[in-house]
Amino acid sequence: MKTLIASIFVFGLLIFFHELGHFLAARANGIEVLELAIGFGPKLLGWRRDKTDYSLRLFPLGGFCRMLGESPEEAGRPGSFTEKSPGRRALVLAAGPAMNLLLALLLFFIIFFFFIGVQQLDSTSIGAVLPGTPAAEAGLQEGDEITAIDGEAVDNWTDLVRAIEKKPGENITLTAKRSGEIKVFNLTAGTDPDGSGKIGVSPHLERYRFGGALGTSFERFGFIIASIAQVFTGRVPLDVTGPVGIIKIVGDAAQTGLVNLLWLTGLISISLGLINLLPVPALDGGRLLFVIIEALRGRPLDPEKEGLIHFIGFLLLVALILLVTYNDLIRLDILPWR
Repeated sequence: MKTLIASIFVFGLLIFFHELGHFLAARANGIEVLELAIGFGPKLLGWRRDKTDYSLRLFPLGGFCRMLGESPEEAGRPGSFTEKSPGRRALVLAAGPAMNLLLALLLFFIIFFFFIGVQQLDSTSIGAVLPGTPAAEAGLQEGDEITAIDGEAVDNWTDLVRAIEKKPGENITLTAKRSGEIKVFNLTAGTDPDGSGKIGVSPHLERYRFGGALGTSFERFGFIIASIAQVFTGRVPLDVTGPVGIIKIVGDAAQTGLVNLLWLTGLISISLGLINLLPVPALDGGRLLFVIIEALRGRPLDPEKEGLIHFIGFLLLVALILLVTYNDLIRLDILPWR
């Protein structure tokens, strides 16, 4: 049951933000939105307001923002998608993936602001001591404030880390304050895989720091984008997971707590946003490509031909999803036969 609830929460949030991006951008550019739907299949809930139908549907694995002019017979009508300039249409198409990226940043901010906190690098106060490390064996404790390493004063966490990194495998004398009392600890630094020294301490974390949480969120966001870029450039092997695999991962994350679930949702949201920008027919990126081609040609493409290309792309995309899902079922040993 927890897996089901977590999956509905994750997929629903991702889809809602994506379609909301298209919806808000369409409205801002004077495009009439006929229907905004979260999910596919039969309607569970629906209402109409300002010429737009809103609906919540049975299967929460997708959604759509249907705009006037997306059907060939509606093309060119006032307030339609096709009646707008290529630039405005491009903004509307890019808004969905952009909202997924914004959602990831928002989730990361929530995690660091409300739950984890941000590292306080302007002090040398120890936030945690890892068990079994040189610091733990020497008797260092959470809250100890390191003031000197081998007699040299350290004023912030960056100086502390740099001093220790220079001494892999060496004996170190740490001077620290504990409840106003000066204490001296002797220990031998460990060695990281990169050859730098370590002792097994981490800085103090503090919640409700807006600037720190925002900065850390952007830092982690950038790191994830760079990691995904390595996949696209072939430097890191691609590991594709379908809906079944994602649901399994979401269920596992939900078992470990809300923070991990929110973090996973952010990771999936980034992936969804970037994948949707790929120039593949039926995806937002594919439609963007056609808008760019139209802008370069100076005239629109044949709507029927473009629709056919997107339809073929959609069929291929569905086939790919089915293939990946089948592989998920085999990998997770869910199929009763093989």
